[in-house]
Amino acid sequence: MEIKVNGAEAIKVSEEAFNSAYNESLIHQVVIAFLAGARSGTKQQKSRSDVSGGGKKPWRQKGTGRARAGTSRSPIWRSGGATFAARPRSYEQKINRKMYRGAMRSIFSELLRAGRLHVVDSFKVEQPKTKEMVNKLSQLNVKNALLVSTEIDKNTYLSMRNIPNVDARDVQSLDPVALVTHENVVITAEAIKLVEEMLA
Repeated sequence: MEIKVNGAEAIKVSEEAFNSAYNESLIHQVVIAFLAGARSGTKQQKSRSDVSGGGKKPWRQKGTGRARAGTSRSPIWRSGGATFAARPRSYEQKINRKMYRGAMRSIFSELLRAGRLHVVDSFKVEQPKTKEMVNKLSQLNVKNALLVSTEIDKNTYLSMRNIPNVDARDVQSLDPVALVTHENVVITAEAIKLVEEMLA
C-alpha cells in the first residue's frame, strides 16, 4: 500500500503494519498495562532490619529475671520495626511482545484510515521559535498533535514545548498512550520506515 507525503508524492509501506484490523480490546489492554507500569507503590514501613540500632544484646541471656531479648529493635519494643512491614507493591501487568506490536499496528492502521496520520518530509524549524512551529502545524491543519521523527532536535523541542496539546517523540520512545491521546500524528517519511521495521 502507499501513503502520500505532504499530500503529493507517495511512499510504499507494508499492509501488515498499516492496514491491520482495529482491535479495541487489545489496544485497551496494552494502554492500561502501560499506564499501570508507570505507577509506583508508595506504602512502605520499616522492618526490624531497616530500623537503626539494636546491634547489642540489651542484657545477658540468664540471671536477670527478665524475658530474653536479643535486640532493642524487636517489633514488641518501642521504636522497633514493624512485624509484617508493608513494602511498595508493583502494579506491572505482563504484556508480551506480540500483543504490544499488534496493538501498535492496530493504532497506526486506524490513524491512517481516519486521516489522522500525516506524513511529511520534515517539520524541523530553523530557529527555536514557537511561531514557526505554529505556522507549520497550521499548514497541515492540525492542532492537537504528536510529532514523530527519527530524532527530535533542540530547535524542534524548544519550538513546540509551549504549544498546548502538542508533543514530540522520536521513534524509539513512541508508546501507545502517546498515540491514542493525540488527535493527530505528524510523522516524517524517514520515521515511518523505522516504524514499519519495528512493527513487521
